[in-house]
Amino acid sequence: MEQDDALLRIPVTDVVDLHTVRPQDVKEAVEAYLEEANRLGLKALRIIYGRGIGVQRETVRAVLARTPFVLSFQDDPLEAGGWGATIVTLRTWKFRPALKKGYPAPAKVTVETTFRLF
Repeated sequence: MEQDDALLRIPVTDVVDLHTVRPQDVKEAVEAYLEEANRLGLKALRIIYGRGIGVQRETVRAVLARTPFVLSFQDDPLEAGGWGATIVTLRTWKFRPALKKGYPAPAKVTVETTFRLF
C-alpha cells in the first residue's frame, strides 16, 4: 500500500485548515479543495493558513485570483483570524453538476475527498 501513504484525506466542508499540508503541496490542495467545494455547491468558504510571513497567504490568493468560479476573497475579520485566513465567495451557477449518488444535499454536506500529494 505504498501509494496510500501519499494520500491525504481532507473532509470537504466550508472551512479548510492548511496547517497540516506541506508548503510545497498547498497550491494543489487548494485547487482540489476549491473544485470539490464548487462541485458540492458550497458558496462561502474559509481557508486557514496561519499568519507566518505570508508565503501561504500569497500562494492561496494566487490560486483564488485565477480560479474562474471564485467571485471574491478577502481577509478574515480581525477578531476571527485576520490575515491568517481568507474568506472566499464562490459564484452561483444556474446549472450545477449533479452530486454523486449517495451524497447528502449540499447544505448539510461533509464529504471526504482525496488529494494526491507528490
